[in-house]
Amino acid sequence: MKIATWNVNSIRTRLEQVIDWLNQNPVDVLCLQETKVVDAEFPRSPFEQLGYHLYLSGQKAYNGVALISRQPLANVSMGFSEILADLQPEWNEQKRVITGVIDDIQIVNLYVPNGSAVGSEKYDYKLRWLTVLREYLQTILSSQPAICVCGDFNIALEARDIHDKVITENHIMASEPERQALRDVITLGFADAFRKFTQEGGHYSWWDYRAAAFRRNLGWRIDHHYLTPVLYERAKSCIIDVAPRKLTQPSDHAPVVVELGNRE
Repeated sequence: MKIATWNVNSIRTRLEQVIDWLNQNPVDVLCLQETKVVDAEFPRSPFEQLGYHLYLSGQKAYNGVALISRQPLANVSMGFSEILADLQPEWNEQKRVITGVIDDIQIVNLYVPNGSAVGSEKYDYKLRWLTVLREYLQTILSSQPAICVCGDFNIALEARDIHDKVITENHIMASEPERQALRDVITLGFADAFRKFTQEGGHYSWWDYRAAAFRRNLGWRIDHHYLTPVLYERAKSCIIDVAPRKLTQPSDHAPVVVELGNRE
């Protein structure tokens, strides 16, 4: 099974690129972030013509996540509150979480808040959001051993995940409180699929549009697949496909694909 995550930075703007990529890379599940469209206006038909089932949680102009699957998904839910029923309404407003089950694997697709700047209100929201994420995943883990948590995490966990021209101290997406909040999530029982196969730095999934960052490979690895042990053992590969980032008017992110072997 192949599961891909891709922040497309507007599905309507990038639709042709995404469909072309799926034709060349017919993954089993494509997890999208920053779809930036309400569900009624999501361009469903091109995906359905390829035989995919769509599960959407979008909003106008901002955020938005989607699961696009070759097989129908079970137990689909959107947002934190369908799992954590006692949450305050503020956690329902931004469309950043969608989950579903395929072949007994629960896929959790996330668009983690960027946080804007260290010390800002949005930064505080990001840290609180990650705390809620930990509680959400802990609840799922109580009944589901096979989980793939993927998406745009807007956090580079280690120095090797960022090009060396960045001063990371108090830098958004690399500050120690953000990294610790993500570590707190991972230590529930997840491992980074990409690092199972690739240890060296210099591999990135996001490049700023400015300063010829992609051409100069001044990137960040902020798009991840985190797997529970039963899936980590089954992982056969995890790659960042930089080809779509070379296109005209691309997303600033590249897809990341994990391949899982069959259950023994």
